[in-house]
Amino acid sequence: MKISIIGGGGLVGSCAAYALQCGGLAREIALLDVNQELAVGQALDLQHGGPSVADQSIVGGGYEHIPSSDIICITAGLRRKPDESRLDLINRNTDLFVQILRDVKAAGPKPSAIVLVVSNPVDILTYVAARMLDLPVAQVIGLGTQLDTIRFCSLIAEQMNAPPTQTKALILGEHGESMVPIWSSATIAGLPLDKYPGWSPNLVSQLFTRTRGSGAEVIKRKGGAGFAVGIAIRDVIDSILLDSRRVLPVSSVQDGCFGVRDVALSVPTVVGRTGVVDRMEIDLWPKEVQGMRASGAALRKTLDVVLQRIG
Repeated sequence: MKISIIGGGGLVGSCAAYALQCGGLAREIALLDVNQELAVGQALDLQHGGPSVADQSIVGGGYEHIPSSDIICITAGLRRKPDESRLDLINRNTDLFVQILRDVKAAGPKPSAIVLVVSNPVDILTYVAARMLDLPVAQVIGLGTQLDTIRFCSLIAEQMNAPPTQTKALILGEHGESMVPIWSSATIAGLPLDKYPGWSPNLVSQLFTRTRGSGAEVIKRKGGAGFAVGIAIRDVIDSILLDSRRVLPVSSVQDGCFGVRDVALSVPTVVGRTGVVDRMEIDLWPKEVQGMRASGAALRKTLDVVLQRIG
């Protein structure tokens, strides 16, 4: 299967391509970028490592790759400033994103193509993509809180000196200020957090605060996130390629899950070859449900402004 990464010349797009190359599942990876020379250079660099990794074709170019792509991953966008919220990006990124969607439509994607939105603010832009593209809404997915979730798990594991792969916890809702930590189902090696040696309720606020600020922390220290977001993108794309139907906290347009409608945000989502296969309304604490609804309401206010802007 073929994956096209729009914005493939940039940090996020190239890190996603590298993660996908190491995974070895995609038959072809195309890097698309407004700077085609950069995209070709990134593709060439990746291609040189191919003999030690996987039998894949990795190429750079433009929208001529869209008609033959099974998955279209959009990572292009302006970088967030260290003190800027993801929602503050909306006025700077909306026009760019809408033009990308128009170019994708003009290129003629497959009717079965899955679109994965990574550009921020991802929940707003996922809704815009679902509205503008002539594809079933289930085939438009946002990366959502998958990145926040693996950051959350990594910080819990670090604090508890626990194996990261056995640390399970979710962030749901908006990929941004109103994200919701789901402590009710968090476990390490199958044990609830409060049963794991060394756990203290005092860690709750500390760990979530650092998780919510992780993106800004990385931007401040190195200029932008790349490696972890590349892995998060691969998590979603691998589930599509393999039709493995993993339950992932990705963003899609909601129709009643946790009482949220007509806005895109992250809920536990079964991801397979057709995109959003199902959503799982897991049991949450009442304050977590309230958080989900508040997240939806906050996003809706911004979305109304955006929809007026783009018509």
